[in-house]
Amino acid sequence: MATKHEEGDAAKAAPKSKKKLFIIIGAVLLLVLGGGGAFLYMKQKAAAAAALAEEDGGDGGAHAPAAAAHNASKTPPVYLPMDNMVVNLADAGGERVAQVGITLEVVDAHASDSVKAYMPTIRSGILMLLSQKTAEELLSAEGKQKLIEEILRETSVPFGGGEEDTGTAKKKKKAAVQYPVVGVLFSSLIVQ
Repeated sequence: MATKHEEGDAAKAAPKSKKKLFIIIGAVLLLVLGGGGAFLYMKQKAAAAAALAEEDGGDGGAHAPAAAAHNASKTPPVYLPMDNMVVNLADAGGERVAQVGITLEVVDAHASDSVKAYMPTIRSGILMLLSQKTAEELLSAEGKQKLIEEILRETSVPFGGGEEDTGTAKKKKKAAVQYPVVGVLFSSLIVQ
């Protein structure tokens, strides 16, 4: 028979072994959950990189500097909606009109204030661009993408941009300049 002293040691040993078991199970669960979280994070990051590459469309990385600058700032984007514009289109007969709503994506809140100061000039330039378009151009995806690029160029004019450079040295110099407007979004586009 076991003595009282031996029974007491056995009773103390049982809680310690259960405690060790719970610690070991907890550590294993922590490692499994941490590994799973890291896997999901890396998978999501890879999917985002693939989506960015697909969105880039193989145009030589034209969107990469703007995206890199936007991601580097680690601040949420700042959007500046413009009033809707109604303009006569350049179609034969002059009977077609377009109603266009545009929202500009700017670098930060300070840039938003700068863009607001030049908004009448920017709006006038955009209206002039739109009045040179035909309904066919505005209805095609390529035409809309070209219009976005032209609007981006037009929004850089008050800040010293907008010229079409032909020399490679000038292009390299211009590529380093960060204009306040980094994106153009259509909030509405109706052609009648």
